[in-house]
Amino acid sequence: MIIGITGGTGCGKTTLLNCIRDAGGMILDCDAIYHELLASDRKMLDAIEGRFPATVENGTLNRKKLGSIVFSDTAALEDLNRITHSAVKQEVLRRLNAKPALAAIDAIGLFEGGLAELCDVTVAVTAPIEQRVQRLIARDSISEDYARSRIAAQKSEEWFRSRCDAVLENSGDYRSYCVKCLDFLKSLGIM
Repeated sequence: MIIGITGGTGCGKTTLLNCIRDAGGMILDCDAIYHELLASDRKMLDAIEGRFPATVENGTLNRKKLGSIVFSDTAALEDLNRITHSAVKQEVLRRLNAKPALAAIDAIGLFEGGLAELCDVTVAVTAPIEQRVQRLIARDSISEDYARSRIAAQKSEEWFRSRCDAVLENSGDYRSYCVKCLDFLKSLGIM
């Protein structure tokens, strides 16, 4: 079974992934894959530099500089996604060639990147915006304004809800959300 997990940043997708990992599943974190590709896929990095000059310094992407561009410009974010989605999907397909019994694809662009079509079930992870802002500030050591701009640049909760087969709301404490994740996996016959 392949589970597609999506939702905005700071919603709690990683907690669900950890539950799937604990159940023996293969984890395909598309954000992590993207960062691996930044170090190994020169063609993708060159394409980013070509579209966003001065964001690559000494062969390394300056994520904050790129973020300040794309999180305030919808067209720029769409251009970045066009560049990266294809490379990430190819790497996901390569890893799925191992034919795992259980896998999870975590991607904010699950639908836009053509990854949802690989999944048996898709789930939107949601959370209140204020909780997301606080999580991003704590997790990424960023300012509140930057956290809010990242959230504002992403699809709405309703967008994710309307496209997924299931929704997990992460509005309580960590422990209660873990219970929801486990219950969701049990409903799929995984645990």
